[in-house]
Amino acid sequence: MASGLIRSALLGVGFFIYLLAGAMVFQMLEQDAETHVKLKTEQHRLDFLKNYTCLTHDALEHLIQVITDAVKHGINPLLNRTAEKQTNWDFSSAFFFAGTVVTTIGYGTLVPKTAGGQIFCVFYALFGIPLNVIVLGQVGRYLSRWCERLGKCLLSKGMGKKAKIMTVLFFLVAGVFVFLGIPPMVFSMTEQWTYREGVYYAFISLSTIGFGDYVVGSGPKGTHPFDGYRALVYFWIMFGLAWLSLLINLLTSILKDTEKKIEKDLHKIRQHKKAQHRQEVAMEPLTSSKQETSAKEPREKEESLTSI
Repeated sequence: MASGLIRSALLGVGFFIYLLAGAMVFQMLEQDAETHVKLKTEQHRLDFLKNYTCLTHDALEHLIQVITDAVKHGINPLLNRTAEKQTNWDFSSAFFFAGTVVTTIGYGTLVPKTAGGQIFCVFYALFGIPLNVIVLGQVGRYLSRWCERLGKCLLSKGMGKKAKIMTVLFFLVAGVFVFLGIPPMVFSMTEQWTYREGVYYAFISLSTIGFGDYVVGSGPKGTHPFDGYRALVYFWIMFGLAWLSLLINLLTSILKDTEKKIEKDLHKIRQHKKAQHRQEVAMEPLTSSKQETSAKEPREKEESLTSI
């Protein structure tokens, strides 16, 4: 009972320290950049009012508010008139949104604004999220079976203990290549992102973090390369989620095995110290008796000399 509480306390402290370290790093990396953007934005606003004296401060604030509301509705204010017919709620985009709901990614750039859409979204997610977990589990089982077959194949070829390691490495490398390596190349062409931004979007999506700063179909081009583009991306996300969940489970099991090994080693050390303590306690009477015997011998010699 006590060891369990200690382990839980240490786990909680370790997790809290991990959060503190993350907060410190993010603050150091991002705070100065945010301040720079704030100053630059304010300078642009002041320059705009200076260059266009016919525009009042209130009119500019109203324009900024209109643009902000448009962005919140998933509308790109920079679109030209040729793209006016494009909608975020065509069937492909709606299918993509439904997928982001049940997978709990929730980018936040495409959201229901009507009362009916918001109420339906609540009940849709309530039943869709558990269904998505079941489907992901099924897909994950198929992936794990393929890995088991690969492991058995390697084992039959005399790989021995290396078969499990080789299977894990193949699963990791193949998944990284298929789900995190190739898609960013496609995104860099369709969304005008850099490869780094594509990798970032891929991981943020597959891990269901879903910040919403990068979303397919919402790039500078503001257009979809073809009908069904977003729906196709959703299927990539679905299989990628299954792969990443298996990978996270694998890493979790490795961490748990490491924790058990450390706990086992600590238990051995404690048992060894207890055994040493018992041995010392058991040796104390013998040591004291030897000391008494060695103390008696000089006294006996003195008494014998005195008697002579």
